[in-house]
Amino acid sequence: MTDPRTFGDLKSSPWAEPRLRGRTVRDEIRDNLLRRIEAGGPLFPGIVGYEDTVLPQIVNALLARHHFILLGLRGQAKSRILRELTGLLDDRIPTVAGSEVNDDPFRPISKYARDMLEECGDATPIAWLRRDQRYVEKLATPDVTIADLIGDVDPIKAARGGHLLSDELTMHFGLLPRANRGIFAINELPDLSGKVQVGLFNIMQEGDVQIKGYPVRLPLDVLLAFTANPEDYTARGKIITPLKDRIGSEIITHYPRSVQLGMEITTQEAWTRRGGRPLDVPDFVLELIERVAFEAREDKRVDKRSGVSQRLPISVLESAISNAERRAVMLGEERVVPRVSDVYAAVPSITGKLELEYEGELQGGDTIARELIRRSAGKVMDERMGGADLSRIVAWFDQGGALKVPGDERSELCFKGFSVVPGLVDTAAEFGLSPRDDTPRMVAACELILEGLAAQKRISRSEELGYTRSKPERREPGMGYGKGGISFG
Repeated sequence: MTDPRTFGDLKSSPWAEPRLRGRTVRDEIRDNLLRRIEAGGPLFPGIVGYEDTVLPQIVNALLARHHFILLGLRGQAKSRILRELTGLLDDRIPTVAGSEVNDDPFRPISKYARDMLEECGDATPIAWLRRDQRYVEKLATPDVTIADLIGDVDPIKAARGGHLLSDELTMHFGLLPRANRGIFAINELPDLSGKVQVGLFNIMQEGDVQIKGYPVRLPLDVLLAFTANPEDYTARGKIITPLKDRIGSEIITHYPRSVQLGMEITTQEAWTRRGGRPLDVPDFVLELIERVAFEAREDKRVDKRSGVSQRLPISVLESAISNAERRAVMLGEERVVPRVSDVYAAVPSITGKLELEYEGELQGGDTIARELIRRSAGKVMDERMGGADLSRIVAWFDQGGALKVPGDERSELCFKGFSVVPGLVDTAAEFGLSPRDDTPRMVAACELILEGLAAQKRISRSEELGYTRSKPERREPGMGYGKGGISFG
């Protein structure tokens, strides 16, 4: 069935039914949401970790036809949620062709559409608006003006059309009128100046806007959704009280409540399908990367008000895979298998995402990032191998053994080096690995165990000496590792 192309055709189509003819966008979203709830399945595909907290509150706000705000720290999927709202709109809706404000042919609001319908009648051409065209998003900045959001008089349009400046046809519509019959989202709402926030009062309460002081009212049909970071209330601006009063629901977002949920989000969002060599990320490496973010959120040297974005583990995973990919190509290995050393190579993806307190600034972001990785390795090892007997490994280092394995070494050669440490390979096999069948994963598991022991201070680790006894003897310059030492390079 083809879509009606004229107003006459539209009046004889299902779109003329009373159920659809006067329906507002918030009623439309409500109806489609109720149908989706009744059918079962995910309400917001791709949003993980909010099923029992944030999403029910959003559903309630939409069912109540509220304008709402998502309030939370950076990297909590606020913008992602707003963009998912388009899935609750109809596939397409009819508009008067050429209208800048998506006029409903049955209920036009602009002078252009009213004149067109009066002049052409049933022959008025109809255009169709897709759901993705009905979402308008604006990042709030201090230089945003009322003209940007609402509109202004356009002298050039007046001159070209021979209109008086008081004529509605001389008006240039802003983003908000152009979002008519759709969703208008503003990110970082507190960054808007107070006088611009005042300009949103009418649309939120009375449902109309006024342009440039002329007696022209546009009764807009729009759902307003906002995001804000609590830090912005003091750092850059604030949401003025009358505007907060007009927002129907304030919904607090949060970071993943568990490491497993964080891992699910990270694997979903990270760029891992790269082609080329097969990628094999051990689950314990993925858990290590996710725990870096959890450790950072608990670290007193990291600014809690700023938060630690979920983008951190996503970026770290991508960087660690890239380092492993580089090594595999350089050494001609068949698979790309990230190790703990690859996570250390991803330190630049950590430091830029941490806002440090004064103590942290003194120590430096690089030092803190490496400490977070080591602590995370200790947590992963404790959780997965809490009951394992690691005394043989520690004893070998206590007796003077030392091991230094470069990160860019072939898996087979690394495995030989780790095999020198009594019990290390056997313990790594408890991860469910077979030394003969999966050498790259065995190397990754051995690295994790040694990093975990270093986190527990049962052995020491340094860039210069590698893994050594917990309190190494002082050595004179030029002396080697000792009787049990082994080094590659």
